[in-house]
Amino acid sequence: MQYVFVYGTLRAGEINDIGRAAARHGIAEPRFIGAAAVSGQLYDFGNYPGLVPYEVAASVRGDVYQIDSALVPVLDEIEEVYPGVEGLFRARQAMVAVDGREYACLFYPVAPGAAAGRLRIESGDWVEYRIARDALASVEERKYGS
Repeated sequence: MQYVFVYGTLRAGEINDIGRAAARHGIAEPRFIGAAAVSGQLYDFGNYPGLVPYEVAASVRGDVYQIDSALVPVLDEIEEVYPGVEGLFRARQAMVAVDGREYACLFYPVAPGAAAGRLRIESGDWVEYRIARDALASVEERKYGS
């Protein structure tokens, strides 16, 4: 068992929902530990966000789960993290606090410099941002018939 901090499409209800990913592979359901935040900045990459960790920065909101170690290769596949390959995402460790307790969590930030020219998600919350962005796009589509 280990812990993971998820901040984007792996969050519950999102397209890569961590619970559904585990179920698809016959792996035990992740146990939700609680909502948390890490220092960094969040950026819009279109269908998913990218977290750039910084020691002193705004907070990026997400969730901590306890997972079966068998789920790690599934998460690596979703995030396209492969041994010896420098992709967009990196598998890293960070200490994340939930209700005053610290957890050593796996998380997937983006490579340094990858966020250059990307829109920063000021709220630090992908789900909140995506819902508002998609609602605005829907209104614009109806308004202009695109």
